[in-house]
Amino acid sequence: MFPKIKSSFACAQVMRYGWNSDITSAYTPKSGDVGIFRVIDPCDSYVADAKGINRQIFEDDYVMLAFGNRYATNQIEGYVPEHPMPYYHLLARGGVVGVLRSTNATMKSEPAILELVAYATDDTGAVYNTIAHERIGAFDESMIRSKIILSIGSSMDSGKTTTAAYLCGGLTRAGHTTAYIKLTGTAFPKDARFVEDRGADFVTDFTHFGYPSTYMVPHAELLDLYGALVEVAQTAVQPEYIVIEIADGILQRETMALLNSARFMQTVAGVIYSSGDSLGALSSLQLLADWNVHPFALSGLFTASSLLVEEVQPLVQVPILTLEALLTGQAAQLLAKRKYEMMGLLQLERA
Repeated sequence: MFPKIKSSFACAQVMRYGWNSDITSAYTPKSGDVGIFRVIDPCDSYVADAKGINRQIFEDDYVMLAFGNRYATNQIEGYVPEHPMPYYHLLARGGVVGVLRSTNATMKSEPAILELVAYATDDTGAVYNTIAHERIGAFDESMIRSKIILSIGSSMDSGKTTTAAYLCGGLTRAGHTTAYIKLTGTAFPKDARFVEDRGADFVTDFTHFGYPSTYMVPHAELLDLYGALVEVAQTAVQPEYIVIEIADGILQRETMALLNSARFMQTVAGVIYSSGDSLGALSSLQLLADWNVHPFALSGLFTASSLLVEEVQPLVQVPILTLEALLTGQAAQLLAKRKYEMMGLLQLERA
């Protein structure tokens, strides 16, 4: 029926499918539902394919994408539609589609415009949904055996992924088996692959279970996903450390909920905080302290400037780690020190 269909990274698990073009004006999609779209206006865009290779899209191309929500303060805000619509926007180049609500004023072009021509269907004829709810069990804190290190930041593009990558590299160099999990965000392969290239022994993210995006996912479901992804990493390499990255800034919906969740935070052995500027680093420490979150180190984009580091360091007791410091093992030393301090506190409590 269709010419060649360019599949996307978000639909990488869709191997066998049919299609239904009769329900496009009657069916209201939900997150994870897969559609086939004709490109109306590509806006000089591309879509990452199932292997993570960027593929240019052109007018009248057909692409397979998954519906999802998008929260990206530097780029796009968009949502799964509340009712059927003929036209949609490419919300993320990993293959997420939905209704555009807002864009950052600095964006040079609008996202690609797409016409929904059919829904992909499974063997039963139902609309294909990528999210594998049946493979995700209930969250159980006792199943987490690795030391969980949380990489969070002040905002999108504050340096969280780079911090996580160099932290993994430094831990690996220090002789520790290390895994990386991107728990929240929007489907795109770049971050996990960068961390793997920097030295992590194993990497995965929420797309492992078919999530095109985690924005607007209920908190309880996000905890279940967290536990399931940790178990995937523990089964794969039995890591001593798992570095968990949470997308966007600490004021973002899912991030704030996780940082204020006792069930989640009691599984975390340490937090490293990334900031884009010196003032952001200082103000965020106070907010985090109000939430009883105390980072063992500061890092992020602001550490690229020695002047910014010199502004912050006299005003905080938290160590500031540049990328070089992360890679040469200073974070590993801080985590070891933190471990022994915690052991000492436990002994004092028992006494």
